Amino acid sequence: MKKQDYLKWDEYFMGIALLSTERSKDPSTSVGACIVSEDNKILSVGYNGMPIGCSDDEFPWEREGSNLDTKYFYVCHAEFNAILNYTGIYMKGAKLYTTLFPCNECTKAIIQKGITEVIYMSDKYAETDAVIAAKRMMDAAKVKYRQYTPIGKDITISL
Repeated sequence: MKKQDYLKWDEYFMGIALLSTERSKDPSTSVGACIVSEDNKILSVGYNGMPIGCSDDEFPWEREGSNLDTKYFYVCHAEFNAILNYTGIYMKGAKLYTTLFPCNECTKAIIQKGITEVIYMSDKYAETDAVIAAKRMMDAAKVKYRQYTPIGKDITISL
Protein backbone atom coordinates (compact mmCIF):
# COMPACT_ATOMS: atom_id res chain seq x y z
CA MET A 1 0.00 0.00 0.00
CA LYS A 2 1.34 3.44 -0.91
CA LYS A 3 2.15 6.15 1.61
CA GLN A 4 -0.98 8.20 2.41
CA ASP A 5 0.43 11.38 3.97
CA TYR A 6 2.42 12.62 0.97
CA LEU A 7 2.24 16.30 -0.02
CA LYS A 8 -0.44 17.26 -2.52
CA TRP A 9 0.54 19.64 -5.33
CA ASP A 10 -0.63 22.80 -3.53
CA GLU A 11 1.32 21.90 -0.39
CA TYR A 12 4.42 21.02 -2.39
CA PHE A 13 4.52 24.18 -4.50
CA MET A 14 3.57 26.51 -1.64
CA GLY A 15 6.32 24.79 0.34
CA ILE A 16 8.79 25.72 -2.40
CA ALA A 17 7.53 29.32 -2.28
CA LEU A 18 7.88 29.34 1.52
CA LEU A 19 11.40 27.91 1.35
CA SER A 20 12.28 30.62 -1.19
CA THR A 21 11.37 33.31 1.36
CA GLU A 22 14.44 32.21 3.32
CA ARG A 23 16.67 33.68 0.56
CA SER A 24 15.18 37.16 1.02
CA LYS A 25 17.23 39.65 3.02
CA ASP A 26 14.28 41.97 3.60
CA PRO A 27 14.07 42.45 7.39
CA SER A 28 10.31 43.12 7.42
CA THR A 29 8.64 41.17 4.59
CA SER A 30 10.14 38.04 3.05
CA VAL A 31 8.17 36.79 0.06
CA GLY A 32 8.66 33.72 -2.13
CA ALA A 33 7.07 32.60 -5.38
CA CYS A 34 7.00 29.42 -7.47
CA ILE A 35 5.69 29.23 -11.04
CA VAL A 36 4.38 25.86 -12.20
CA SER A 37 3.39 24.60 -15.66
CA GLU A 38 0.00 23.13 -16.48
CA ASP A 39 1.46 19.66 -15.94
CA ASN A 40 2.89 20.50 -12.49
CA LYS A 41 6.53 21.06 -13.44
CA ILE A 42 8.39 23.87 -11.68
CA LEU A 43 9.24 26.56 -14.23
CA SER A 44 10.84 29.12 -11.94
CA VAL A 45 11.16 30.43 -8.41
CA GLY A 46 11.87 33.85 -6.95
CA TYR A 47 12.06 35.88 -3.78
CA ASN A 48 12.08 39.59 -3.04
CA GLY A 49 15.48 41.23 -3.20
CA MET A 50 17.70 43.80 -4.83
CA PRO A 51 18.46 43.60 -8.55
CA ILE A 52 21.66 41.85 -9.59
CA GLY A 53 24.58 44.24 -9.20
CA CYS A 54 22.81 46.38 -6.58
CA SER A 55 24.39 45.53 -3.25
CA ASP A 56 21.88 44.65 -0.56
CA ASP A 57 24.39 46.13 1.89
CA GLU A 58 24.33 49.53 0.16
CA PHE A 59 20.71 49.95 -0.90
CA PRO A 60 18.10 50.73 1.78
CA TRP A 61 15.77 48.21 3.43
CA GLU A 62 13.83 50.86 5.39
CA ARG A 63 10.05 51.07 5.07
CA GLU A 64 9.71 54.73 6.04
CA GLY A 65 11.41 57.91 4.93
CA SER A 66 11.80 59.66 1.60
CA ASN A 67 11.21 57.49 -1.47
CA LEU A 68 14.89 57.29 -2.37
CA ASP A 69 15.78 56.19 1.16
CA THR A 70 13.30 53.29 1.38
CA LYS A 71 13.31 49.86 -0.24
CA TYR A 72 10.26 50.45 -2.45
CA PHE A 73 12.05 52.00 -5.44
CA TYR A 74 14.70 49.27 -5.49
CA VAL A 75 13.45 45.83 -4.44
CA CYS A 76 12.28 43.33 -7.06
CA HIS A 77 9.23 41.45 -5.82
CA ALA A 78 9.26 37.65 -5.63
CA GLU A 79 6.68 37.18 -8.40
CA PHE A 80 8.54 39.55 -10.72
CA ASN A 81 11.84 37.79 -9.99
CA ALA A 82 10.27 34.39 -10.67
CA ILE A 83 9.04 35.66 -14.04
CA LEU A 84 12.42 37.21 -14.86
CA ASN A 85 14.31 34.10 -13.71
CA TYR A 86 12.42 31.89 -16.15
CA THR A 87 14.69 30.88 -19.02
CA GLY A 88 12.01 29.28 -21.19
CA ILE A 89 9.74 30.93 -23.70
CA TYR A 90 6.31 29.59 -22.79
CA MET A 91 4.47 30.31 -19.55
CA LYS A 92 0.89 30.34 -20.86
CA GLY A 93 -1.50 28.45 -18.60
CA ALA A 94 0.95 28.36 -15.69
CA LYS A 95 0.07 28.76 -12.02
CA LEU A 96 1.89 31.03 -9.61
CA TYR A 97 2.22 30.16 -5.92
CA THR A 98 3.16 33.12 -3.77
CA THR A 99 3.35 33.76 -0.05
CA LEU A 100 1.83 37.27 -0.45
CA PHE A 101 -0.87 38.45 -2.84
CA PRO A 102 0.81 40.18 -5.80
CA CYS A 103 0.85 43.95 -6.20
CA ASN A 104 -0.49 45.74 -9.27
CA GLU A 105 2.94 45.91 -10.95
CA CYS A 106 3.61 42.17 -10.58
CA THR A 107 0.06 41.49 -11.72
CA LYS A 108 0.74 43.25 -15.02
CA ALA A 109 3.65 40.86 -15.65
CA ILE A 110 1.59 37.85 -14.51
CA ILE A 111 -1.14 38.69 -17.00
CA GLN A 112 1.29 39.46 -19.83
CA LYS A 113 3.07 36.11 -19.41
CA GLY A 114 -0.20 34.18 -19.61
CA ILE A 115 -0.28 32.87 -16.04
CA THR A 116 -3.88 31.82 -15.44
CA GLU A 117 -4.03 31.15 -11.70
CA VAL A 118 -2.51 32.70 -8.58
CA ILE A 119 -2.47 30.78 -5.31
CA TYR A 120 -1.48 33.00 -2.41
CA MET A 121 -0.91 32.50 1.30
CA SER A 122 -1.39 35.97 2.80
CA ASP A 123 -3.49 38.90 1.65
CA LYS A 124 -2.46 41.28 4.42
CA TYR A 125 -2.43 44.27 2.06
CA ALA A 126 -5.93 43.55 0.66
CA GLU A 127 -7.14 47.07 1.46
CA THR A 128 -4.30 48.84 -0.37
CA ASP A 129 -4.79 50.43 -3.77
CA ALA A 130 -2.04 48.20 -5.21
CA VAL A 131 -3.88 44.97 -4.33
CA ILE A 132 -7.34 46.34 -5.20
CA ALA A 133 -5.97 47.29 -8.64
CA ALA A 134 -4.30 43.87 -8.96
CA LYS A 135 -7.59 42.08 -8.30
CA ARG A 136 -9.43 44.33 -10.76
CA MET A 137 -6.89 43.45 -13.47
CA MET A 138 -6.96 39.73 -12.64
CA ASP A 139 -10.76 39.73 -12.77
CA ALA A 140 -10.76 41.55 -16.12
CA ALA A 141 -8.10 39.21 -17.58
CA LYS A 142 -9.82 36.14 -16.12
CA VAL A 143 -6.83 35.16 -13.98
CA LYS A 144 -8.18 33.01 -11.15
CA TYR A 145 -6.89 33.61 -7.64
CA ARG A 146 -7.50 31.72 -4.46
CA GLN A 147 -6.10 31.68 -0.98
CA TYR A 148 -4.05 28.67 0.01
CA THR A 149 -5.40 26.80 3.03
CA PRO A 150 -2.58 25.42 5.18
CA ILE A 151 -2.87 21.76 6.10
CA GLY A 152 -1.10 22.27 9.43
CA LYS A 153 1.77 19.93 8.63
CA ASP A 154 5.24 20.82 9.89
CA ILE A 155 8.19 19.88 7.75
CA THR A 156 11.66 20.29 9.18
CA ILE A 157 14.63 20.68 6.88
CA SER A 158 17.98 20.25 8.57
CA LEU A 159 20.94 21.77 6.78
